[in-house]
Parts: sequence; C-alpha cells; structure tokens
Amino acid sequence: MLFSNTPRPEALKSLADVKLIPFWLDDPNKPEPVSPLTEKITADLVIVGAGFTGLWTALQAKQAVPDLDVVLLEAGESAIGASGRNGGFVASSLTHSFQNGMNRWPKEMPKLVELGHKNLDGIEAAIKKYNIDCDFLCSGEIIVATEEYQVDELRDEVIESAKVGEHIQFLDSNELRKRVNSPTYLAGILDPSVAMVNPARLAWGLRRACLQLGVRLFEGTQVKGLEERRDSKRVILKTQYSQVESKKVALATNAFPPLLKQLSFYMVPVYDYVLMTEPLSKSQRDEVGWHGREGVGDGGNQFHYYRTTADGRILWGGYDAIYYRNNGIAPHFENRPASFGLLAEHFFQTFPQLTGLRFTHAWGGVIDTCSRYTAFWGKAMRGKVAYAMGYTGLGVGASRFGAQVMLDLLDNKKTERTELQMVKSKPFPFPPEPFRSPIINFTRWSLDQADRNAGKRNLWLKTLDTLGLGFDS
Repeated sequence: MLFSNTPRPEALKSLADVKLIPFWLDDPNKPEPVSPLTEKITADLVIVGAGFTGLWTALQAKQAVPDLDVVLLEAGESAIGASGRNGGFVASSLTHSFQNGMNRWPKEMPKLVELGHKNLDGIEAAIKKYNIDCDFLCSGEIIVATEEYQVDELRDEVIESAKVGEHIQFLDSNELRKRVNSPTYLAGILDPSVAMVNPARLAWGLRRACLQLGVRLFEGTQVKGLEERRDSKRVILKTQYSQVESKKVALATNAFPPLLKQLSFYMVPVYDYVLMTEPLSKSQRDEVGWHGREGVGDGGNQFHYYRTTADGRILWGGYDAIYYRNNGIAPHFENRPASFGLLAEHFFQTFPQLTGLRFTHAWGGVIDTCSRYTAFWGKAMRGKVAYAMGYTGLGVGASRFGAQVMLDLLDNKKTERTELQMVKSKPFPFPPEPFRSPIINFTRWSLDQADRNAGKRNLWLKTLDTLGLGFDS
C-alpha cells in the first residue's frame, strides 16, 4: 500500500486538542530535578549526559566498583532528550536490524546476536533488581509488509536470520490480522526478542538506582568544554558555574553538539515525530485486536513504528526524518504541524476502523544518526575520554551495551565487546555544510521514490549501498 501524503480534514481534526509535549514526560510521577553543580569537585569518573547511555554507564560502573566516585552531569533533566521521547522499543538487536548487521559484519553476526540477547536479558534483570515500574513487556515486534515485494524479503529474513541464532516467525496475512487487524497488511514477521517499555519511567528508575548506589547527579549543568591536564593525568570539565576534575570521562551526549569537534563529522541530528492517541474504547479495541501488545513497524524505507500502552492508547511515529540545516537543534523544531498531519493521515489509512479517534499528544525529538545506523565508539585525550553515539533511533536497548563498551575502553580492557569489528570501526563521515543539507535531502527523496516504485533503488541509493552508507527514517 502506498500512503497518501495529503492529510484529509478528518485526520487534521483528530489533532485539534493535542498537547505539544511528549506523552511519557507528561507524568505526575516525574522526579524533581536535583541542583546544578556550583562548586569545583573531583571524581574518578564523570559521565556527560543523563539519558540511557549515561545512566547505564553510571549504574554499571558503580555495580563493578562500588567505591568508585562517579559524577553524572546533565544539561537539562534526566531523560529530557531522546530517552524520554522515543517509542519504547527495547530490541535485542545491536545492529539496528538483522539485514543491516549482515551487510556490514556477516562473520560477526552470530556473536552480535548472542551479545544482543544477553544485553536484553541484562536490562530485564536490572528492572527486576531495582524494582523499576516501567511497564516492561516482552511482547515482541512485528514487521509488516504493506507492498507485495516486501513479502519475499520477510520470508528471506526468517531463513537467513535462523542461521545466526535468531528465532523469527513468518506470519501470513490471516495469522497477522488475527494479532493486529489492518487491511493494509499482506504478511509479517514476529521477532520475539523485543520488549516494550515506558521509556521515561525506565530512565527515571535507572536514575533512582544510580542515586541509591551513590552516584552524584547534577542536573541543569551544561558542560562547556574539556581540557586535558597532562601533568595530573586528569581531564577538566568546564561547566557554566564551575568545573570537575576527573581521571576518566564518558561522553553520552547523543545527538546534541559533541564536546569533541571531530565527532560532528560522524553524526547528523535528525528530528523524528510522534503522536499518541486517546485510550481506545472496548469496541475500538475489538475492531483492531492487538491484545498481545506487540510493537509494529512497516517494511518501507520511510517506515512507521507503533505500539500500545498500558492504558490502551496507540503510539504512532516515524516516517519523516527531518534534518535542519547546520545541524540545527532547537525547541521549536519539536513542533512540526506538517509532520503531525502526515502521521495522522497515515494512521487512519492503516486503521480506517478507528476513524474518529483523537490524538492527545504530539511531539518531536532529535536522533543521533550515523551513516551505518549503529552506535560507534572511540577514545580521546590519551584514553581518558571515551564516547558512544550514533544509535540512529534504536538506542533504548543498545545503550546498555554501548555503556559497557565505553567502560571497557576507559579501563583499557580487551573484551569480547572491544574485539568486535563493529566496535573497532567507524562509520563513514558525512560532508560538512553547505554540502550536507542537499545530500541528505536528496537521499530522503530517493528513499521515498524507492518506496513508491516497488522498492527499486535509483543510482544514488545503489552507490550509497555499495559504499556501505545510508540514511534512515
């Protein structure tokens, strides 16, 4: 099915009363922020950024060495960025998708699959250990085919993924519609190694666990720069009010401007947009089914992702991936009526039986996109600084693994993680402006044309494929 990109009046009407705030963050249980750093301090490990990567880094560092002095600095509030704005898909995949991993690291895929499953188990174990109330549910994820050419691609993935240890199930149209009823579905695959979660509550639960273990958290504390002190073998982190002197530094700044300038060549900040419906009535739920609460994504290049919540709503996001010139990041980019209207139209094309349902929340968030879609790592300042970034929208689960790699690198440990080619290699850099914007926008146009032409990729996309590059919606 080809989606119409012209919103009808009834789609626009469904947005009339939306709150322009992320649903997950619109929560009375949101923790009160802690005070900013206003004095000079020292630490063994400083982590910059209190999203998932930063929180997992702090938690696992304290678990490994309980008396380690760990400081966590956050420019705003914990989970205010991507960690509180995403769809809440906790995937075992460390490579963004099976096919992406096979295209890049085919020999490593059995190990990457194994490590990904262990990572998901570790997330569930931490949620239980620290009693984190975040609606964690191992419901699986369904990828649906809405075009005929996608059906064979899904069949092939089931066969090929089994060779590296995955257990994906093919669903024909009848089996699929018994789970989730949409007239657009032709077939699907069910990946059981994906969980759904309330991402903000997961982040807040990790925050609480970090505080209980003795992590010193300072919110409202933006790091302005890093300075290496060669004589003391430490790094100075300059903030707007004071500074921290630390033996080691872990950078977990996601899509926000990196503190190491060279990283800006490897990462592009891209805005993704999301809607949340009001709770469905019993009759509406009977029309759509979906009692297993699986996550769902469609098979297009510009894809939608969607899932249900504990109180019976539907989250609907994706498709648009908007890059604002000069790596633009600003609060006003979070409100894009054109993207909200497009999402609403596509929602009702997918679920026409829910016409009349209204949306309560609409928001945007920035994703740290890289050319290979997966996280990358590295060190700086003679090994005293490590970084992880580039998750490209699949960091809810992979961020825990990313944190482990950063800690390995800072400790100069040789582990099965650090020996991976995925960890040792870097993505291909993006060009700087003024070339970055036209290249990204032409790539987006090409992906849209491929979706509208039975998946056939033009010469530009074929060239990017040959070079191992890409741009993901």
